Amino acid sequence: MTSSTKGILAMIGSCIIWGLSSLIYKQLSDVPAIEVLAHRTLWSFVFFVVLLGVQGRLRDIRGSFSDRRSTTLTVLAALMILVNWFLFIWSIETERATQASLGYYIYPLVSVVLGWSIFGEKLARLQWSAIALAAAAVSALTYGLGGAPWISLTLAGTFAIYGLLKKQLSVGPVVSVTSEVTLVVPFAVIFLLLTWHNGQAAFGQNLVTTGLLIFAGPLTAVPLILFSFAARRASMATIGLVGYLNPTLQFLCAVVVFSEPFSGWHVGAFAMIWTALVLYSIPVWSQEKASRKASVAASASGTTVM
Repeated sequence: MTSSTKGILAMIGSCIIWGLSSLIYKQLSDVPAIEVLAHRTLWSFVFFVVLLGVQGRLRDIRGSFSDRRSTTLTVLAALMILVNWFLFIWSIETERATQASLGYYIYPLVSVVLGWSIFGEKLARLQWSAIALAAAAVSALTYGLGGAPWISLTLAGTFAIYGLLKKQLSVGPVVSVTSEVTLVVPFAVIFLLLTWHNGQAAFGQNLVTTGLLIFAGPLTAVPLILFSFAARRASMATIGLVGYLNPTLQFLCAVVVFSEPFSGWHVGAFAMIWTALVLYSIPVWSQEKASRKASVAASASGTTVM
């Protein structure tokens, strides 16, 4: 099995876990979302610290706080991912998982706009068409539902900004996430202790709920590790395309498993978003193929010279 194939399989694994995670959080609907978030933060922190400790990489966390710029980026990234985690959990508990899936469909297009506006990254005409179509889809859904899909927009925006901040950090994804939860875990622990002191803690009430709350840790950590593995072995174009598996599984869980309402306006908006993603992916995939051909040609030329 080639390194690239292993990367693709790892990416598929991470997307399956992310996409089906709503099934787990749905089982915790009786637990306030803020409490679930606190446990997710605590147990993911434990998981990451143990992992980095076994690897002898705990000292790498210092890199996230090596200077004022790195510290600021880490703090902002922690805020973005916390908002994203909380809103995702809350959307599942309040039967708005469809909006959550739409948000993660929109996210790549928001990232493209941020890359263009901040880093000056060039966009193909089809990608501009994709962005325009996505904006039209959100506008249509806003009109049809009588209000903006703010959950979708906030999830897409916070995750895109999170990715933007992470791009500027020199440490790896696992180390940086550990640094982020390290900043937040004291507040999570204080909150959980206060909840327990007031007799309102869900943790310990029954075996299933307690187990699921602890499981939120590896449920957060494992797909990130798989994603990190994939990012080092598969092309970004492939990772981007396979990444659509995540919101697709979220969407199927919302509509098929949770039986959430899916009106004609939803059908139209999702159809436009899916079309936008196809338009966005065409130049990316074409560029990837051209890059591969150039690499093969360069390799063949080098062989001939030898």
